[in-house]
Amino acid sequence: MHRFLLPLLICPACLPKEQPLTLAGAVEADGEIDHGTLECRQCRRRFPIRDGIAVLLPDPATEPADSQWKYEEAGTLDSYLWSHFADLAGDRQAGDAYATWADCLAPRSAAALDAGCAVGRLTFEMAARSELAVGCDLSLAFIRTARRLAREGELTFSLPIEGNLRETFRCTLPPVWRHATVEFVVADALALPFPRESFSQLATLNLLDRVSYPLAHLYELNRVARTAGAALLFADPFSWSPAAAPEERWLGGTTAGPYPGRGLDNVRALLEGKDDVLRPPWRIGRRGEVSWKLRSHRNHCELITSQLLVAER
Repeated sequence: MHRFLLPLLICPACLPKEQPLTLAGAVEADGEIDHGTLECRQCRRRFPIRDGIAVLLPDPATEPADSQWKYEEAGTLDSYLWSHFADLAGDRQAGDAYATWADCLAPRSAAALDAGCAVGRLTFEMAARSELAVGCDLSLAFIRTARRLAREGELTFSLPIEGNLRETFRCTLPPVWRHATVEFVVADALALPFPRESFSQLATLNLLDRVSYPLAHLYELNRVARTAGAALLFADPFSWSPAAAPEERWLGGTTAGPYPGRGLDNVRALLEGKDDVLRPPWRIGRRGEVSWKLRSHRNHCELITSQLLVAER
């Protein structure tokens, strides 16, 4: 973990109070914190740093939920690597979703956050436009891979062609995606371990319909966003499922309850100030949709369309 992240960290277990964390027992290697512990003096919780990865969950000993385990599997990891980086590997089947999303980012920002970063493509795009960029995800496998890619600048992975036949891909990061200004941590998008007003550029891609409390995710993003001079990139396919969140917490996809109708309309209304939940309100500058792919083998790609909002304040 880079030391530049230390002043940005707070205890996720003490939220909504924002208690700082102190570093203890640090062992450094190659200019980074390789091992150590982040301690909260208020609640006495200790958050480990192992192999350079800070685990900043409200309960760091918690095992992944049943629905989360698939993101730790090698096959899922390779599918997401293909989705994020296949264009850099020269695959003709790759789409341009991440290039499109990157074009929605502000040209310059101080600090950027990619919530639910997966294997980190958008975080790297943010690093090219920000003084520092942080990606967070619940998946340890995703974060470990993103950090490896940041350190080494290239990565090889493979996916099935059919059956046991596999195809190998090699992606190399552009030099502008700077290792020295990008970091990845394990964290929960419902309890972000950062103080209020920490970030001027934020993104949440294809995450809202996967969290257990979608409104809490928007609230957390709003909390850590600057109250002025901030930009938000939001995208989601709104694939609501009771396996992710109970229906009464969905922000769309129902005919009754506090948020009936379409998810994009409800998210837009919340950002613009509905119910005074997200303050100060955001201004919507762009609306659209982006299609992206997840590949399982050469003849099978899942095509997903995510609806898009770009907001600022």
